[in-house]
Formats: sequence, C-alpha cells, structure tokens
Amino acid sequence: MGLPADSNEKPNDGLRTFRVIGETIRLVTDRRLELYDLTERIADIVRRHDIKEGVVLLSSLHTTLAVFVNEWQSALLHDFKTMLEKVVSPSEYWRHNDPEHSECDRANAQSHLQASLLGHALSCQVAAGKLVLGRFQAIIAAELDGPRDRDLALQIIGR
Repeated sequence: MGLPADSNEKPNDGLRTFRVIGETIRLVTDRRLELYDLTERIADIVRRHDIKEGVVLLSSLHTTLAVFVNEWQSALLHDFKTMLEKVVSPSEYWRHNDPEHSECDRANAQSHLQASLLGHALSCQVAAGKLVLGRFQAIIAAELDGPRDRDLALQIIGR
C-alpha cells in the first residue's frame, strides 16, 4: 500500500535511518585477575552517538579477557574470583602450560579456561536512549591474564 498520488509526504518521513557504529574500547588492567564495570562507559558511548533504539554488541578481542552481565556488588565480585580459581585452578596441570605440548610461554592455561566459562561476547538492547539492563545488572569485563592493555570491539546498531 503506497502513499496517495497527491501526498507531499515522503516514504521515510518520521523514520530515522538505522546506523552502524563501531568503536574499540581500550581497557588498561592492573592485576592478573580483576573485574571491571564497563556499564557507564558503554552507556556514555550510546549517549554520545544519540542512539535511542537499537542494540549494542560487545566482543573481547582477547582469549583471556571475558565479558558478561551480572551484579556489581563487592561480595559477589570476590566470590566470582574465588569461584574461578577453584573451578579452574592455576595449580593444576594444564597441557597448554607444558613446553612439550605448547609453545606458549605465559603459563596461562587457567586464564583461557576461565574465560571460556564466562564468555567473550554479549549483546544489550537500547530503548529510549538507555541500555536495557535489570535493576542489578552490570556489564563486566574479567581480566584473567593481566596486567595488560586490552581491546574490546563495540558495535551499535540503531537509530
């Protein structure tokens, strides 16, 4: 169904074109195992680009830097670190750390395995210009093999 022949309206009037925005977020970490709240940093980027509706895609560009959503609460953050060390202990034998099986000189097998448990990418809806997160949810980066300079790829698709 098209517009009437005598209409002055254009088909796209009132619609904003979707945009695709890409940025790299640099995270300078200061410990081997540390958690960082990225929520406000990402929200600021969404505001700077004036995105009202859309989706944010965030991906770690490192195999030992994870990203995930959870509550940013000090006792729970401590529990995350404890859990990661217990589930994938650095004191266990890991073939990746063994020069007979791997050329890696960082002895960081536990960091790779811990990251695989948390994940390397996430998506978050944007509505009314704000990230759609639950009351206690935060976007968290987990440094598992620091300290290092880390990059995350951020893509926003929206209008």
